[in-house]
Amino acid sequence: MKLKIIISFMLMSIFSYAGTTPPAAVLNAFKTKFPNATEVKWGMENKTEYEAEFTLDGKKISANFKTDGSWVETETGVAQKDLPAGVMDYINKNYAGAKVNETAKIEMPDKTVYEVEVKGKSVLFDLSGKFLSESKED
Repeated sequence: MKLKIIISFMLMSIFSYAGTTPPAAVLNAFKTKFPNATEVKWGMENKTEYEAEFTLDGKKISANFKTDGSWVETETGVAQKDLPAGVMDYINKNYAGAKVNETAKIEMPDKTVYEVEVKGKSVLFDLSGKFLSESKED
């Protein structure tokens, strides 16, 4: 329950421009890529990128598009138990005892990765669970 409250608060912070209506190119690209999306809410990720939060097949998802309508990424929450084995092995070894804040699958035009947010860091893994990189969370 606490995680849901934290995530909700973070999303409210991210969507400081919530209620923003994206340009037609963004709306068209979104409708083409996610024709069955429901409960769509738009916000600004940054000055040149719109983010839609929506429900698709019962899952909460977010997708980002540039102002010209080009798709940037789609992020879907993933339960820890559904991550490849190597992911949590790495986290448990390198962040022993630390609380995992969020786990997600991020699809981009050129690659798909798993992301684990832990101790203020974003840790990325490939689809097989192999460690790729880590950086400070934005």
